[in-house]
Amino acid sequence: MQKLTNKEEEIMHILWKLKKAFVKEVMAEITEEQPHYNTLSTIVRNLEEKGYVAHNAFGNTHQYYPAVSLETYRKRFINTAIENYFDSSYKNMVSHFAKEEKISAQELREILAMIEQKK
Repeated sequence: MQKLTNKEEEIMHILWKLKKAFVKEVMAEITEEQPHYNTLSTIVRNLEEKGYVAHNAFGNTHQYYPAVSLETYRKRFINTAIENYFDSSYKNMVSHFAKEEKISAQELREILAMIEQKK
């Protein structure tokens, strides 16, 4: 699975939300700095070449849909981030968020309870 650019990832989030869409429908969902239609169409075709998107043809138009689920992408992204930024340690990742005050003691207790329930 190739890494996505920020813009490609933004487009994928739109396609995951819409489930299937024509380029004009994707364009309507972009709230900031809308690219030119042809630029957006190129981005979607690049996503298709990378295997993230597939399409159904309707004459000269294409309706695109995700070929990779959000969950599959999320797992790959999280695993890569943990490998690259936290030395493959979930403990290091959680410690980072605790130090940055991005996770509360209560949330940590809830996570611990989930872990305990699985034993």
